[in-house]
Amino acid sequence: MPYPQIRFCRLCGCPAAERIPPMEDRRRAVCTSCGYIDYVNPANVVGTVPVWHGEPDGPRVLLCLRNIEPRKGYWTLPAGFLEYGETASAGAARETWEEAGARVSIEQLFAVYDVVRAGQVHLFYRARLLGLDLVPGPETVENRLVRIDEIPWDELSFRTVRSALRAWVDDVRRGEFTLHTASID
Repeated sequence: MPYPQIRFCRLCGCPAAERIPPMEDRRRAVCTSCGYIDYVNPANVVGTVPVWHGEPDGPRVLLCLRNIEPRKGYWTLPAGFLEYGETASAGAARETWEEAGARVSIEQLFAVYDVVRAGQVHLFYRARLLGLDLVPGPETVENRLVRIDEIPWDELSFRTVRSALRAWVDDVRRGEFTLHTASID
C-alpha cells in the first residue's frame, strides 16, 4: 500500500507539506502552520484462534463466514481492528464477541504477521471457547466449529488466517504451542 498523501494537518486544518523533519530519516507530512508532524503507522488487526475442547474426537476451531467485503462469503477467524483504549488481547476478545457471539478466555499470543503492503500488523491469540451459545454478529453469516480435517482451506478469506490455522494445526499435532511470526506479502 503506498504511503497516504496527507494534504491537511489533522490538528489545525492548515495545508501540510512533504518534507524530512529534523532528526528524521524519511519524508513526512508536516503542517506548514503549526509544524505538526503526521506519523502514519500501521493499523493493528487483532483476533483469536478460538477452540472448543469439549469433544472426545479432538479440538474444534471456530470459523466465521464473512458477511462483508473484502472476501465476503469466505471463512475467517474472528478478527478486526484494534480500538484506541484497549489492549491487544482485550480487542481480540471483543472482536470474537462481535463477530461470533463467542465468549472466550484468552490464553496466549499465538501469531504475529506483518502485512506491509496493507499497512497492517495482524495479532492472533489462542483462545478457549467458554460455551457454545454462539450468535453471529452482523459481519458474519454463520459460525462453524470444525475439526482439523474439516478446515475449508480453499475457502479461507486471507493469507494471515490460512497461516494462523496452519500453525495451529501443526502445533496441535506436535502437542506444543509456540509463537509464530512471518511477513505476508
